[in-house]
Amino acid sequence: MLNPKEKPLDPCQGEAAQVTTIKPKSTKKIDRVEAESKLLVQHKNETLVDSRLIAKNTGVKHRSSMALVLKHQSHFERFGKVRFEIAPSTSGQQEKFALLTEDQAYFLLSLSRNDDRVVDLKAKLITAFRDVRLAQDLTKREYLPTYHALHDAIHLLAAQSDNEHLVHMNFNRLINKAVGIQPGTRDTLNLAQRSMLVVAQAVAANASLDASDHREGYTKAKEALKPLEAYKLIGGGA
Repeated sequence: MLNPKEKPLDPCQGEAAQVTTIKPKSTKKIDRVEAESKLLVQHKNETLVDSRLIAKNTGVKHRSSMALVLKHQSHFERFGKVRFEIAPSTSGQQEKFALLTEDQAYFLLSLSRNDDRVVDLKAKLITAFRDVRLAQDLTKREYLPTYHALHDAIHLLAAQSDNEHLVHMNFNRLINKAVGIQPGTRDTLNLAQRSMLVVAQAVAANASLDASDHREGYTKAKEALKPLEAYKLIGGGA
C-alpha cells in the first residue's frame, strides 16, 4: 500500500456541485449571497442552507426570515443547534444570518406562505440535498476505491523516483484534463462529472498495470484516456 506521507491528499472530500465551501471560522466565503443555483453551503462536515438564500429565493426581506428563526429558535433547535454567522451585507454593514440544516430549512419554509416561490424552492432543495447524498454515496462506493487503486499502482511504478509526489500530481492533471475539470475543483463536481472521474481513474489504473515504470504508465494512461475526451462534460468547476 502507498505510504501516507507520499500519497497526495484526496482531492475529493466530497460535496455536490450545488455546494459552496465555507472555511471554518471564516466568513470570507459567505459574506455575500451566492447565485440562486447554489442553494447549499458546506460548513465543516455539514451541508447547510444560508438563510439569506432562502429569503432571496422566496422574495422576502432577509430580516423577516431571521425574525422567524429567532422567534421560533427553540423549535428550530429540535432539529439541531442553529448556527448563526455575521458577515458584511451588500451595504457594507454587518448582517446576522443563519446556516440551517435540511430539516431547519424545511421548517422555516413551513412558516412561510405557500406561494409559487416557496413551493419552487422546496422542490429545488429536495433535489439539491438528494444530489448531495447521491454524490456522497458515489464518493464512498466508487470514487475513493478507484482513486486509491490508481495511486497504489502509481506508487509501484514510481517507487524508484526521487519525485514520486510529482508523478502522482501529473497523473491527476492528466485525468482532470481528460474529464474536462479544472485543478482543485473535484470537491465541487456534480454527479455526472464525478461519475466521469470515476471512469477515468479506472481507465488510467488499468492502462498502467503492465507498464515497466511511471513514464510508460503515464504514456499508456494518456493513450487510454483519449476516447474519454470526446465526452468531456460542461461545467467542470471552470
